[in-house]
Amino acid sequence: MSITAEEKTRLMKEYATKEGDTGSPEVQVAILTSRISTLTEHFKTHKKDNHSRRGLLKLVAQRRKLLDYLKAKNEDRYRDLIKSLGIRR
Repeated sequence: MSITAEEKTRLMKEYATKEGDTGSPEVQVAILTSRISTLTEHFKTHKKDNHSRRGLLKLVAQRRKLLDYLKAKNEDRYRDLIKSLGIRR
């Protein structure tokens, strides 16, 4: 249900704002989005897995907070990020 180390490294390289960037909001949101999509696929076959569903809701809330922070700090970066990740709002 979690993402692989290779996937995480790929996301860090793709969304990093500078070399060695692992903690910027863009990278964190990209990793959370990947984990959320993985869990969403999991729920298509395991409909009654409510313990993992709670974890999914926590991930979505954490991503929302990071996106709100990014929107407050720099709206252009926010718009670019949601466009590249395909997040609707």
